[in-house]
Amino acid sequence: MVESSHLDEHGRAWMVDVSAKAETSRAATAEGVVGLSKDASEALFSGSLAKGDGLATVRIAAIGGAKRTADLIPLCHPIPLASIVADIEEVEGGARITVTVKSVGRTGVEMEAMTGAAVGAVALYDMVKGLDRGAEIGPVRLLEKSGGRSGEWRR
Repeated sequence: MVESSHLDEHGRAWMVDVSAKAETSRAATAEGVVGLSKDASEALFSGSLAKGDGLATVRIAAIGGAKRTADLIPLCHPIPLASIVADIEEVEGGARITVTVKSVGRTGVEMEAMTGAAVGAVALYDMVKGLDRGAEIGPVRLLEKSGGRSGEWRR
């Protein structure tokens, strides 16, 4: 069996005990890409969506998703978050949501950044689905993380 920190000696899932870890500054950035039709992309970035300000809605959804990660992902610790920055940019073929999360704590914030990016992407789909039912979400992925025992990592 592959060794996992989320499995006990009997292979049962459990929440990792982080009480002996030192508190360190931690950060993570993730992205969610949404493929959009030209019409949907133009409406989103021009501010002319029938549902309202799509960019503000996506930012708020991404921040909310990051904040609620421990409620959504069963083995994640609730973490006091110091900062969440969500941004949406137009890219060729659609939009890119970037979420950066910072904390001082005993465990990393990669899951919070990725959950924020994923929730932002789903919210973006909701905002444009009337114009583009074929919008596609993905990839959602970690771009970089820092802090903790494993230090820095970049895609």
